[in-house]
Amino acid sequence: MGVFAAHGGHEQVVFCQDEASGLQAIIAIYSTALGPALGGTRFYPYPTEADALADVLNLARAMAYKAACAGLDLGGGKAVIIGDPAKVKSEALLRAYGRFVQSLHGRYYTACDVGTEVADMDIVSRESRYVCGRSPEQGGAGDSSVLTALGIYQGMRAAAGHLWGAPTLAGRRVGIAGVGKVGRHLVAHLIDDGASVVISDVSGAAVAAVRSAYPSVEALDPDALPGAPIDLYAPCALGGALDDETVPALQAQIVCGGANNQLAHPGIEKQLADRGILYAPDYVVNAGGLIAVADEVKGYSEARARLRAMHIFDTTARVFAIADDEGVPPAVAADRLAERRMSEIGRLRSLLLPD
Repeated sequence: MGVFAAHGGHEQVVFCQDEASGLQAIIAIYSTALGPALGGTRFYPYPTEADALADVLNLARAMAYKAACAGLDLGGGKAVIIGDPAKVKSEALLRAYGRFVQSLHGRYYTACDVGTEVADMDIVSRESRYVCGRSPEQGGAGDSSVLTALGIYQGMRAAAGHLWGAPTLAGRRVGIAGVGKVGRHLVAHLIDDGASVVISDVSGAAVAAVRSAYPSVEALDPDALPGAPIDLYAPCALGGALDDETVPALQAQIVCGGANNQLAHPGIEKQLADRGILYAPDYVVNAGGLIAVADEVKGYSEARARLRAMHIFDTTARVFAIADDEGVPPAVAADRLAERRMSEIGRLRSLLLPD
């Protein structure tokens, strides 16, 4: 397979290296049909460069679809920095990365992701104008996980309404796999709604922190949670959580969580549908974080961003309606919704306007 075929339709893939700081990064731009590409920077110790490339390509595509479904005038991109952030992250490395982002002249806006934080984006922004996810002191949205969790909760409400007839999780048993920043905020929404919550995480400290704040929350081993007697399963850790082993074990009637790229491979969406499990597509329900950082492009307004995140309820409900009308799984319906918008609205950019 040639290098262009391997890139799967991406507009641009940039390999970045600065030997002095140790920077090795890849920036992938999937589409700018709706506007400049926006997507976070993942800092992760990938086993191989091929693993890093595969991840950034998948994530960039997902960001394009996420932005399209969220109604944003933005395209999709992503970046990965190869390495253990606890060992190699430095000001010099982040600023070198910022120079590469700046070199794209606004085709790509970066933000936080796994392994990067708001403080890191403040450093990157010292070298580039095209940085979101900055601190409020720097005019940014700050921690985008707050709106990510809000959007997932709205997606859960839409799924509950579609399957159970009422948009609430009250009286339901919800299992959350991964209680980092997003999962922790999600617990609060569910408790407030009257749900009983079961959690798991590879970090004992993360589990202890949640149970300290919410003593009613139960904890299970991460391997045990998917097959536990729960009504809704929320994968909120890394991708690939729904695979050939997990799906047959699920007792939940709904899957709705914050992790990106939850489906381990094509065909998993059909396995879920065949089992009668309602799947809320990840990039639809976890778009709150993107909405938060996207709002920075024209000057951040918390009220405006929060209102747009609340509309994830309507988008999720629309995806389920398309799935029912067209006889396809929700994952396919979400792709169709995104592709139609990228095609229909993206076409308008071919109409030349005077400056």
